[in-house]
Amino acid sequence: MRIGRRLQGLGFGMVVVVAACGAPEQAAVPQGVFVDPEPGEAHLQNIQKLTFGGNNAEGYFSKSGQQIIFQRQEHVSEGCDQQYVINADGTGLRRVSNGEGRTTCGYFYDDDRRILYSSTFEHAAACPAPPDHSQGYVWPIGHFEIYTAASDGSDLRKLTDNGTYNAEATLSPDGSRIIFTSTMDGDLDIYTMNVDGSDLVRVTNRVGYDGGAFFSPDGSMIVWRAGYPETAADSADYVGLLEQRTVRPGSLEIWVANADGSDARQVTNLGGANFAPFFHPDGQRIIFASNHESQGGRAFNLYLVGIDGTGLERVTYHGEFDSFPMFSPDGSRLVWASNRHGEEARETNLFIADWID
Repeated sequence: MRIGRRLQGLGFGMVVVVAACGAPEQAAVPQGVFVDPEPGEAHLQNIQKLTFGGNNAEGYFSKSGQQIIFQRQEHVSEGCDQQYVINADGTGLRRVSNGEGRTTCGYFYDDDRRILYSSTFEHAAACPAPPDHSQGYVWPIGHFEIYTAASDGSDLRKLTDNGTYNAEATLSPDGSRIIFTSTMDGDLDIYTMNVDGSDLVRVTNRVGYDGGAFFSPDGSMIVWRAGYPETAADSADYVGLLEQRTVRPGSLEIWVANADGSDARQVTNLGGANFAPFFHPDGQRIIFASNHESQGGRAFNLYLVGIDGTGLERVTYHGEFDSFPMFSPDGSRLVWASNRHGEEARETNLFIADWID
């Protein structure tokens, strides 16, 4: 999964790392040191680097706002993503998955007593093989199942068992419904189910990739990224790649709908890769990552946009990679993954900042 020099997965269980050509080198930041925002980053204050070394991404707050669960690859160029939890002040880093296979998309629920994540470990304990890029830039769709565990990683239970891709799982605000992406019906679609795996409901039905869904703060809406074939040739390419458990992410835009999937509508029409959407606490705006302003598509930044597609505003200006934003439950902070202030080339870390609206 590569865009620019290196881009591994946009929520497909692999960490994203982008190195922009010509981006200035920056000195590593010691633990506990706060860093200044880049010029133009008016929404961000008191930025703190939470992780150090390897690749760290998809950090999501606990309900209390005191912990963050995320996926971590110990070294930039080797190893598989595992699930870790860290305190929001950067202390207490610990692994909560079993260290086998590849994991993705952790999330807290049940008043922070339990976590969700997806893993390939029962299909194979080793890291999955990289995709065959003889057909160009494609993402692998691995053999992921969704698991639940106690917040310390114990009491592991399996929620899906269909041998397909089941991942990108998050929770409704009341903690009653899981929303996730699966290929169980032959396409990459969004589903919801109860936290025990019962009452499975398919939410999207259009041919194409639907993924990375989150509920709005009041639970009435969902937001996700989508890439739909536009021509017969596009459709043939998409279906052919799905049969090989891959997908080509040529174009992704942000969509919203009612929580049951009704009244689906496109929010962005920017071109390029627009992904990792998350609702602003006001429920009327969405923060997301995009490379639409990047020459050659190598740099990703965070943007805000209204749910009606108006009011597009750029949030980050680092020039390499900023993505996977999530607001704390009280809306006061933002956590995201970035290449800024890395200890080595192509490293991705979690950063947290006070949000200024």
